[in-house]
Amino acid sequence: MRASSALSTQQKWADLIRQHEQSGAAVKVFCRDRKVSEPSFYSWRKRLAKSQSVRFALVETIGSVAKDHAPVELILASGDRLRIAPGTDAATLRTVLNVLRERA
Repeated sequence: MRASSALSTQQKWADLIRQHEQSGAAVKVFCRDRKVSEPSFYSWRKRLAKSQSVRFALVETIGSVAKDHAPVELILASGDRLRIAPGTDAATLRTVLNVLRERA
């Protein structure tokens, strides 16, 4: 399979998986309606989830809040924002990030 063909197939499945997430429909119904294989859907969803990482960056500190007490804000690839309060322990943060990786 040529690289461009592989990328277009990957993009097709990424688009389908995104559409499913937005639809709220059951996978079985979604696949039936779009005439795609349910096992292929699950396989591609798993494959694409492994290729995505959680990306984040420090956005800003809140104006007059002291630097030591400023929350950290993560902007996820989905566009969702996650604010981490000062004093959040590392174990809790690891758990949250692992859940986000699984969800992606």
